[in-house]
Amino acid sequence: MVKHIILWNLKEEFNTDKIKNDMKLALEGLVGQIDGLITLKVEINPFTTSNTDVMLYSEFENELALKNYAVHPKHVEVADTKVRPYTKVRTVFDFEQK
Repeated sequence: MVKHIILWNLKEEFNTDKIKNDMKLALEGLVGQIDGLITLKVEINPFTTSNTDVMLYSEFENELALKNYAVHPKHVEVADTKVRPYTKVRTVFDFEQK
C-alpha cells in the first residue's frame, strides 16, 4: 500500500473556512471515482501549534495507482480549480508501507 501525504500553506488572502471546506469536499469526493485510490481524508482544523493550513492523507493500492491519480482528469480538475489557485506552499511525502 502506498501512502500519499500533502501539507499546504494557503495564500493569506485565501486562508478562509470556505476555501478550506471547498478543498476538503472536492478532494474527498474523488474517493470511489479513481481506480486504485483506497482512501483520502483532508484535515482543515489544525492545532495552533501547526505550521500548515491543510493536510491531505491518502492511500493507494500501489505506486502505479498514485501515478495514475496524479494525471486523472477528475483529480486534475479539482487540483486546478479548488487547490492550486489558493496555495502558496505544497509539501509532499509519498512512501510504501509493506
